[in-house]
Amino acid sequence: MARIGIQLMMLKEHVKQQGITAVLQRVRETGFEVVEVSQIPMTEENVAGMEAAREGLGIEFAAISAKTSAPSGSGEPTLEDDFDLHVEHARRLGTTMIRIGMMPMSALRSPETFDEFATEVDGYAQRLAAEGISLSYHNHHVEFAKRGGRTLLEQLREKAPHLRYEIDCHWVQRGGLDPERTLRSFDGVLDLVHLKDYRIAMPSAEVLDAREAGDHATFAAYWQGSIVQFAEVGQGTLDWKPVIDQALASGAQHLLIEQDQTYGRDIWDSLAQSREHLVALGFEHLITAGAQR
Repeated sequence: MARIGIQLMMLKEHVKQQGITAVLQRVRETGFEVVEVSQIPMTEENVAGMEAAREGLGIEFAAISAKTSAPSGSGEPTLEDDFDLHVEHARRLGTTMIRIGMMPMSALRSPETFDEFATEVDGYAQRLAAEGISLSYHNHHVEFAKRGGRTLLEQLREKAPHLRYEIDCHWVQRGGLDPERTLRSFDGVLDLVHLKDYRIAMPSAEVLDAREAGDHATFAAYWQGSIVQFAEVGQGTLDWKPVIDQALASGAQHLLIEQDQTYGRDIWDSLAQSREHLVALGFEHLITAGAQR
């Protein structure tokens, strides 16, 4: 049965300050049981803490994250250098899914570098499949740029046929496509979905005052950029009931709430509001095992 959970990336500063155990305890108290791990250092201390939370708190790990490569000296584990470690972490946390948050920027330089990435990531997808683990690619909006009349995401599907996908609904919307139709088009290769809302923000008084004073640069920064915000599920413009229904119909196993920024609001309050909206839509049984029917 598919489950709804949260992306731990939102809580990375809390993990840094309080430790993974305290954060996962709070996650459980907020009414969630499933998490996806991203931007949390996979130190032995953190992995052991997650492992303990799996046993003691009933936390389920939807997926962990990986990179194909990283800058020299960064110290970040990669599939290139630490393939076996990623497999070990997945098994310790009881997940059969690894996801890549984004292709390296170098892949965007030319058709050749893009093709090199596609070949590389498809190889990792095949190696992980042999270990019983799927590899999914998470989109942003840049993958909807067209080269030769076709989006990069379309080309990636063709050139990396063993890769699976994590579709982020906010970035689909920001990329100019419809999330529901996009999820339908990924039927059969969809493992993960990010439930991230898309909000149009009203201009602040400061922005309007700047425009009236002739400061057109400040207004342009709002109009061309910050007018679009990340939002709590249900507080933006996306119609979540048909989107989630389509995600489930297309085979998604985990749907993760994610909000890149909260604009000064406490993240725990934002998570609680997102959960409340999903419960109101009838999805509580996907969030809490005790509510399953």
